[in-house]
Amino acid sequence: MYFILAGNPDRTMDVEEFARKSIFQGSNDREVLEHLARCIRWYKPGADPGYVEEFAGAVLQEVKNTTALKGDLFEFRPAGVKMGEFGVGSRGTGDFFAHRQIARIIGRTGASVGVEEMDDGGAVALTGGSGITGLQLVCTVDGMHSRLSDFPFLAGFHVTRATLRDLYVMGAKPHLLFSDIHVADDGDVAKIFEYTAGICTVGEAMGVPLVSGSTLRIGGDMVLGSRMTGCVGCAGIAAQLTARREARPGDVVLMTEGAGGGTIATAALYSGFPEVVDHTINLSFLEACEALHASPALRKVHAMTDVTNGGLRGDAYELAGTARCRVVIREESVGGLVQKDVKGMLDALSIDYLGVSLDALLLTCRPSDAPEIMNVIRGAGVGIAEIGRVEGGEPGAFLEIGGRQKDFTPRFRESAYTPVKKVVDRDSHDFEEMKRAVEEAAEAAIGKKARILSRLRGEVRRG
Repeated sequence: MYFILAGNPDRTMDVEEFARKSIFQGSNDREVLEHLARCIRWYKPGADPGYVEEFAGAVLQEVKNTTALKGDLFEFRPAGVKMGEFGVGSRGTGDFFAHRQIARIIGRTGASVGVEEMDDGGAVALTGGSGITGLQLVCTVDGMHSRLSDFPFLAGFHVTRATLRDLYVMGAKPHLLFSDIHVADDGDVAKIFEYTAGICTVGEAMGVPLVSGSTLRIGGDMVLGSRMTGCVGCAGIAAQLTARREARPGDVVLMTEGAGGGTIATAALYSGFPEVVDHTINLSFLEACEALHASPALRKVHAMTDVTNGGLRGDAYELAGTARCRVVIREESVGGLVQKDVKGMLDALSIDYLGVSLDALLLTCRPSDAPEIMNVIRGAGVGIAEIGRVEGGEPGAFLEIGGRQKDFTPRFRESAYTPVKKVVDRDSHDFEEMKRAVEEAAEAAIGKKARILSRLRGEVRRG
């Protein structure tokens, strides 16, 4: 068990999970306590020996108290599929499939744009509105890039820019930001301040205040190390939504230039190109959206999204699926919109630039309206070009190269953009078998939701 203690101490260990797995694998109490104490001393080398022993004993006791509990409130039906092996969070086919199961659990709601549409944000109509017209309350939330834990200012900056992007592309003007940050037990308190400074740098530059949030430790006392995670959300008002479903056959597809955000910064940091990170510190996307919102040209935009989830591959695929149409992208028109140093890094690392987040604005409109829309965006100092078209027919995304079309659907994971991801990307599993197991787990969650709702509604009636 000494392998647990190898590596960089600035990582994270869940002592509760370790104890639980050790018991499951047949370790006796003495063995579990010895291993736990060794781990605790490694993460907390200055701790009093008595404290270490008491802590290990308390962990073991708590784990025993919560093992083998039965009933709806204490059990869940395992899928038998791990997050990493299914690609959840990796912005590929596995991730999209998992999110569609979440939408099934939520079910149909009265939202103008609900989770089932897999859009950048959700919307509910305010007074006097329905569908996509009338005032709409729009909400978005984005999680910080998990690999930016050691770079909290960058984490806060990029996640804030991401959630504002998601709000703008729904046709909304942002009014407030809210945040959440979780740092493991041994993390430096300064991470909270740096993360918040990153959020407020973007918020103040765009005139959007950070008004509320939550600060907690990851796993409370049970997670040792300094890992940080969190999210930033945004709320705003739209007079007319520019949801993905509004793309229609006959539209052209426009895309702005992009230098990337959290993903590109992560690729640069962990692949030895730290100078590229500086190119990601900009507000080009947000300034382009602000210019559109201040212009009558916004009313001529049909659909907007941002090139993030799985890159252009993922967003073209999701746009086609939501709008029930064909989206054809001309590859020769895209490469020039990627900032040259970013593109050079991606090429040098053999990273498919069509499969990573570029933080570019993607929108559709009638061909006759494209010049006006592009002029507004160029007036904000942001480059933009026509890169494709929307067609009728069987929904799907296609890449056109030299006049010939080929499938442009996302891969199982987004392009592997760090050395670790290149290793993980080689791991393969039976995707269809995993999908069946994930669907069954989602069905079990839907059933539990129905049972608990029935109980609660019965209590309300009796009351």
